[in-house]
Amino acid sequence: MKNILILLIFLCLLKPVLSQRDSSHILISFYNVENLYHPENDSLFNDDDFTPEGSYHWTYGKYVKKINNIAKVLIAMGAGDPPDIAAMAEVENDKVFQSFCHYSPLKNFNYGFVHYDSPYRRGVETGLLYRKDRINIASSEAIPVVFPFEPSTKNRDILHVEAVTLNNDTFHLFVNHWTSRYGGYGATVPKRSYYASVLRGKIDSLLQQNVNANIIIVGDFNDYPTDVSVSEVLGAADPSHTDTASIYNLMYRFLAMNNIGTHKHEDFWGCLDQIIVSSSLFKGVNGLKIKNNDAEIFKDDFMVENDEKYGGFKVHRTFLGPRYIGGYGDHLPVYLILEHLDLRR
Repeated sequence: MKNILILLIFLCLLKPVLSQRDSSHILISFYNVENLYHPENDSLFNDDDFTPEGSYHWTYGKYVKKINNIAKVLIAMGAGDPPDIAAMAEVENDKVFQSFCHYSPLKNFNYGFVHYDSPYRRGVETGLLYRKDRINIASSEAIPVVFPFEPSTKNRDILHVEAVTLNNDTFHLFVNHWTSRYGGYGATVPKRSYYASVLRGKIDSLLQQNVNANIIIVGDFNDYPTDVSVSEVLGAADPSHTDTASIYNLMYRFLAMNNIGTHKHEDFWGCLDQIIVSSSLFKGVNGLKIKNNDAEIFKDDFMVENDEKYGGFKVHRTFLGPRYIGGYGDHLPVYLILEHLDLRR
C-alpha cells in the first residue's frame, strides 16, 4: 500500500508539467523489462521459478509493484504523457499486457496491446502497448526464427506491426530480442547473425515494394552497434559515416560517450538496446521524420542506484541474484520521437 501511495503522489506531482503531445509527434519506446512473469503457473512454459511457490517467491504483490514500476517509467519518459507505442521484451503473456492496460497507472491512456506466444521455452517474449486513440494497428505478425544449424532450439519470434498515425502515415515496426551471450560470445554469434539475416530479408522485401517505406527496428540485440550481426549482416550503418545506407543505427553517437548505455556489465556501459530506422525516416522524404535524427536513452534518478563495486551507478533491478530488491529491470529503455512534416510547403 505504501508503494502505491508513493506512486500516486509521483503522478500528482507530474500534473503541472504535463505537455500533451499533439498528433504531429509520436513517441515510440523500447524497454527490456527483465523477467516480467505473471505469477500464475503456465504449464506450457518454464516459468516455475516466477510463481509464489518458486525459487524467486514471485507473489502477486511483487508482480503488481513491478507493473506499477514499469508504468511509472513510461509515464516519466513522456513527462506525464506516456509513449504512443511502448515495445517491450521479456513479457510473459497477454495477462501481463492486460494488467498494464486495465490495472496500472496506464489505464487512463487507452492502451491496447499486440503479443504472440512464441516457442521460446522460458516464455518471456516481445510485445507492445499502443494508444488506441493515437495509433491504429493495420496488421501484425510473429516472424519465426528457426536456426538451420540447430533446428530443435525454440527461439523468440520477431514481432512486426504495421501502424497508422492519426495523420494517416504508415510505418513498420519490428520488435526484437535476439539470442543472449549466455554460453559464450563466440558460440552464440551465429545465432544472432541468423536473427539479423531473417530481419534483413523482411526489410528488403518491404523496400522492394516501396523504396521509401518507413521502417523502425527496436530491440535488445545482445550485440553492440559495431558487432557483425548488427553492422554487417543487418547492415545498420553509422549515420555520421554515410548517407547512402538503407537503414541507420541511431545509437552510434553513444559509443563515444563514457558511462552511457542501456546495459551495464561490470564497469562497462554499452548499447545492447538499439533503435534503427530506414533512410526515409532519417531523411524525412515522405511525411515522417525522426526528430533531431536522434534516439535517446531514458534514465531518471529513481531508476538507478550507486554501484558500490564498480563505481558510478547501475540500474535498480527487481532482483539481485536471488534477493528481491523491488526495482525495475537490468536495462534502461530507449525512445525516439517521430514528427510529421508538412510537405505542402
